[in-house]
Amino acid sequence: AKEKTLDGKAIEDCFDQAFFESNFWVMWSTMFAFQTWHSAIELARYLKRFIHLFPGFARMEGVLRTRFNQYDSLIAPILAWLSDQGVKLEPGTAVVDASFTGTGSALSLSELVLDRDGTKTTLPVSGADQVFLTLGSMTANTSEGSNQAPPPGPETDSAWTLWKNIAAKAPVFGRPDVFCGDTERSRWESFTVTLKTPAFVEHMEQFSGNRTGTGGLVTIADSRWMLSFVIFHQPHFRDQADGTSVFWGYGLRGDRDGDFVKKPMADCSGGEILEELAGHLRLGTQVDDMFRNAVVRPCMMPLITSQFMPRRAGDRPGVVPDGARNFACLGQYCEQPHDVVFTVEYSVRSAMEAVHELAGGRPPPPVRRTDRNPLVIANAIRTILAG
Repeated sequence: AKEKTLDGKAIEDCFDQAFFESNFWVMWSTMFAFQTWHSAIELARYLKRFIHLFPGFARMEGVLRTRFNQYDSLIAPILAWLSDQGVKLEPGTAVVDASFTGTGSALSLSELVLDRDGTKTTLPVSGADQVFLTLGSMTANTSEGSNQAPPPGPETDSAWTLWKNIAAKAPVFGRPDVFCGDTERSRWESFTVTLKTPAFVEHMEQFSGNRTGTGGLVTIADSRWMLSFVIFHQPHFRDQADGTSVFWGYGLRGDRDGDFVKKPMADCSGGEILEELAGHLRLGTQVDDMFRNAVVRPCMMPLITSQFMPRRAGDRPGVVPDGARNFACLGQYCEQPHDVVFTVEYSVRSAMEAVHELAGGRPPPPVRRTDRNPLVIANAIRTILAG
């Protein structure tokens, strides 16, 4: 379907109920965190973007992971490199607004408004400066719980303030409320577990047939919370203590009462989430040996799938908005044809394109259009027909 025919539509507007009861939907939705009310445009992009992986999807082939968690593997080295180049980083400082001069056809950013630990200051932008604005955040307003307590309610301040303020000044910045305006439909809860004994990891290796760190997401298809979890290659953190193991999971439908813990996931402590997981895995009397002294960190993310909310043309600004002279937009909420959000690549591509447009140099590589390869399409059809 052409994207313009899917404008504003949800996935549930395009399929009947049988589709949402299929094995394909269980696998696809839990792997990528799609809900039935999410964007039909984004689902179409995902299907086209990853169609070359269809033959191995049931075994999660083609899913790439970093050696350690993404912070240790990607963010920390980049921060160290930037610091070595003399880049000035200001933790505790938020850019909350900006001023512009000119008209929509020739718009220049002239001033940034900063919030430094509660104090507002301004930063003038000279004619030689170039400004790169990150719009929104899928992890904004995240809150953490513990073994004994569920995550508290989210803070009210947000990484979305900048985008909301500048969008009110110029239509080229799109409509942020489309994405952040309904947290009941953009949230889910994850949990990270640190184990002090290898018993559970060994049990899952035998159960799944996958050596730790080589398997994909394990989804409990009949869980009312739609629980999924994955055991990473160990150690998962560079400074992880010897003798410990870490695994991560989430509940795509944590708004419903659990099967064993009869309340929504958001109301559960970390210990209760482990109880629900153990019940589904039928661990029985082994549970004490496997989860003794485990540390659980439940994490509520009210905007984690905000980038998936149904959208129309113009809801997302271009990387370099029409008429922009000295600024560009980065991140998950700017428009990049054919590519898919909720990936590292989408954010990286936006930055590469922004620098290329404003400062010259090498453009980002084009999006690989495997959906136009006849052999790829034939293999995908063969996979679908085989069930």
